[in-house]
Amino acid sequence: MSASTVDPADPVFLLHRGGKLAVAPTVPLSTREDLSLAYTPGVARVCEAIAADPALADDYTWVSHTVAVVTDGSAVLGLGNIGARASLPVMEGKAVLFKQFADVDAVPICLDTQDVDEIVATVRALAPSFGGINLEDISAPRCFEVERRLDEMLPIPVFHDDQHGTAIVVLAALRNAATLLHRKLGDLRVTVSGAGAAGIAVTHMLVAGGVDPARVVVCDSRGVIGPHRTDLTATKAHLAETTNAEGRRGDVAEALRGADVLIGVSGGRIAEAAVAGMAPGGIVFALANPTPEVDPEVAARHAAVVATGRSDYPNQINNVLAFPGVFRGALDARATRITDGMKVAAADAIAGVVDGSLSADAIVPSPLDPRVAPAVAAAVAEAARHDGVARV
Repeated sequence: MSASTVDPADPVFLLHRGGKLAVAPTVPLSTREDLSLAYTPGVARVCEAIAADPALADDYTWVSHTVAVVTDGSAVLGLGNIGARASLPVMEGKAVLFKQFADVDAVPICLDTQDVDEIVATVRALAPSFGGINLEDISAPRCFEVERRLDEMLPIPVFHDDQHGTAIVVLAALRNAATLLHRKLGDLRVTVSGAGAAGIAVTHMLVAGGVDPARVVVCDSRGVIGPHRTDLTATKAHLAETTNAEGRRGDVAEALRGADVLIGVSGGRIAEAAVAGMAPGGIVFALANPTPEVDPEVAARHAAVVATGRSDYPNQINNVLAFPGVFRGALDARATRITDGMKVAAADAIAGVVDGSLSADAIVPSPLDPRVAPAVAAAVAEAARHDGVARV
């Protein structure tokens, strides 16, 4: 789309004109005394105190409530590799969600590089200005290495939302769907269609939450992942070692034969015949946007509970249920990292918000439910203390 094709009266472009964020002062600057306290000479005393005790930055700067939203523009929504500048509206939107739902300030940082070493070095150099790092829309498999390396080297939380935000909400939804159907997570046979960032994180999260890895089958674009495959990345090879105990081979239809749960995070279409091969009364989460792997009406013919990533159907699996509260809780606890225990606690908190209103059309709360972020934040902060990563 060129500038000549942008309609200035289009409400989408009207809303985005000038961006969606601004910086506002939190202290008065009306008098000379105000200026001398907020800036020189008064600010020098604060600098000297932090130089002597760096932990004081948590109390006397914005780091205790501010995160960086970092992308390289390589996997932006359903748009793909659109680059750094074109990704900025999405990162601004992410920052607005942080502020709206959890009162976390966020700064979009769109890096004009897709080199892993350069991304890691840049974020490491920027990290002292922030209390956490939210990685966003970085394509697999590079995203795994970027997150791993930053998590190892930084003393603040690092969280790739495309992986873990989705995984947390999927676990919450599956917990409630299983409760509704009087099933135990450990007894469910689960097929995950998609082995990119979200698919691998979902699989890991489900296992951390109680799903039996032996009863999980993961598929990528070439079919079922298992020891028979010789074309696997290191991450997928680990999945081959820990899942698919039956040794299934073939395509997603074979993986779905007799399965209780389908979790689609691939974007590829799945035929109705394959879904019909699932066990009766199953669960289908078709999360690709804007076109789910299985049409929701088709899925409903064969499953007792259906969820999508879309807002125009019930049971929207939306990351905004997770990431604002996760970072609010991590920042409140001054956590040094985000553990699996903190993620599971977030999923449990999301599931618990539904509570008495649980039904086939309400296995997760609305993304706009104001109870979600505070519940998630409290659970995450408590889990951080339990896991020994909290500094307060």
